Amino acid sequence: MEKLKDWDVYVERYAQKLIDFLPSLIGAVLMLVIGMWLIKLLNKLVRRFFDKKEYDITLENFIASLISWGLKIVLFVLVVTQLGVESASLIAIIGAAGLAIGLALQGSLSNFAGGVLILFLKPFKVGDFISAQGIDGTVKEISIFNTRLTTFGNQLAILPNGKLSNDNIINYSSEGIRREKLTFGIGYDDDIKKAKEVLMDLVMEQEQVIKTEDKMPMVAVAELADSSVNLTLRYWATNEDFWNLHWLVIEEGKIRLEAAGISIPYPQRDVHHFNLEAVQK
Repeated sequence: MEKLKDWDVYVERYAQKLIDFLPSLIGAVLMLVIGMWLIKLLNKLVRRFFDKKEYDITLENFIASLISWGLKIVLFVLVVTQLGVESASLIAIIGAAGLAIGLALQGSLSNFAGGVLILFLKPFKVGDFISAQGIDGTVKEISIFNTRLTTFGNQLAILPNGKLSNDNIINYSSEGIRREKLTFGIGYDDDIKKAKEVLMDLVMEQEQVIKTEDKMPMVAVAELADSSVNLTLRYWATNEDFWNLHWLVIEEGKIRLEAAGISIPYPQRDVHHFNLEAVQK
């Protein structure tokens, strides 16, 4: 009988606590439901705002996701506080957990920070042809943690944003046009002026070569090398025409120089042989 009385006391005590806690629980559930509905509504408003603006799609997704998660964290703190947990203790726990996670994920956080910098500073965008970390390729995707490039060989290169944001980047697409620099070596006995005319006629015949007053093609003597006189050929072209012109001018340049009787010498070295016995006598 005594055990039964003790059990009744426990039931009554905890039932009373449950009744006292019930308003807080109901308030927390209502706060959670209403809060999630408001967050969903705000996310829709943010998406509509971005739809009216011409922002980068990756940046839009990142900001929308950041706003959504930030509001959810605030809602979580409010709900837990409504249940009776002290906000100061909760913030201390979240801070300690954040520090532990941050130490464990230093590399990922570095990539995250690099992704944020790339998305806001925009050193390149999807579709640009860039050179970074020893890799050349077209930007396929910019995510929060890494950037994906498609190389010339159609391989997928994944570069971590942490290193990418702190390294040198060459963006070949940002200006819309590029300037080529090709080198042709001719023999020391060949006519330099004739070789320059052949190369200049070649590029002037190409419709894709830009020929404005401030961007005219040019040929100049770049170097008196060991085995050849090196001529540099410079011209401007749009990004779309650049590579087709690059390959055409190299091939056609060799063909036309040879047809004009101008040699393209191999690397060579003059070797002088002395008869030591004759010198000693």
